[in-house]
Amino acid sequence: MLPYLARRLMLAVMTCVFISIATFTIIQLPPGDYITSYVANMAASGSTMTNQEAEVLRRQYGLDEPMPVQYLRWMALVVQGDFGRSMEWNRPVYDVIGERMLLTFVVSAAAVLTTWLLALPIGIYTAVRQHSVADYVFTLLGFIGLAVPSFLIALVLMYLGFRYLGTSVGGLFSPAYAEAPWSWARVGDLAWHLPLPALILGLGSTAQVMRVMRANLLDELRKPYLVTALARGMPMWRAILKYPVRVALNPFVSTVGYILPYVVSGSVIVSLVLGLPTVGPVLFKSLVAQDLFLAGTIVLMLGVLTVVGTFLSDLLLIAIDPRIRLGGSR
Repeated sequence: MLPYLARRLMLAVMTCVFISIATFTIIQLPPGDYITSYVANMAASGSTMTNQEAEVLRRQYGLDEPMPVQYLRWMALVVQGDFGRSMEWNRPVYDVIGERMLLTFVVSAAAVLTTWLLALPIGIYTAVRQHSVADYVFTLLGFIGLAVPSFLIALVLMYLGFRYLGTSVGGLFSPAYAEAPWSWARVGDLAWHLPLPALILGLGSTAQVMRVMRANLLDELRKPYLVTALARGMPMWRAILKYPVRVALNPFVSTVGYILPYVVSGSVIVSLVLGLPTVGPVLFKSLVAQDLFLAGTIVLMLGVLTVVGTFLSDLLLIAIDPRIRLGGSR
């Protein structure tokens, strides 16, 4: 098992390196740079900047150097825990996204947990009760969940909250705790506001994962080992949970690899709609302003999150499937 984990960890590190290269390259594909956007914004507001002043700013931020040099300089900072300096905010990137990244991870983890708590029992029930009324109802809801964008659900809930409850459903904190330092009271306020955005972000992936679990379990329910277990007198639900559900969990667990980045990337627009203090709004503004290090760091974090999710799914697969443990030990 240890050689298997070592191989997976080595592949994860190599993948993160390639992600950083692709991220830095893609961020620089649009024409111009941050100084170009800055000069355009100044011209729109009636101010002007000479070409000499623009070149001084480019040299100050290192934008006059070739892209490989900029990348190596950025990575030298990243391995030291320094992600560079945001040009738009004129602050270190970590200071800009530090708390926002933490809140993004909290919201994403809550959304993934919501997805699993909803998708697993619904997928099992609809597979065991195939072609029942509940199966058709959950199937219809699943297709609706796949078809309706998360931000539209957020808009509907905001309207219902204002219309019938007279309150706002946006944000992760009450006004009294929005800018307050961390304390147990602020953590409790976050926990009070967390379920709604977690539910909104988790609904789309819940519908998809529910269908995956249902399809996998339907294949296992027709296997001879389950018929044998039932023939020996084992109660139906105990036999189903002990044997076919464990086998059907393999593809279910492997979905962690894409659920985490799917939730985070999908939270960009939802965060704008609900006013969540996550990295979504900052990523949108940094891409518009072509803030190289800020946008690159956030996109890199999303890519690394995909790798982390895949590695976590590998660990979970080892835990639930002895065939992988035995295969990895050889």
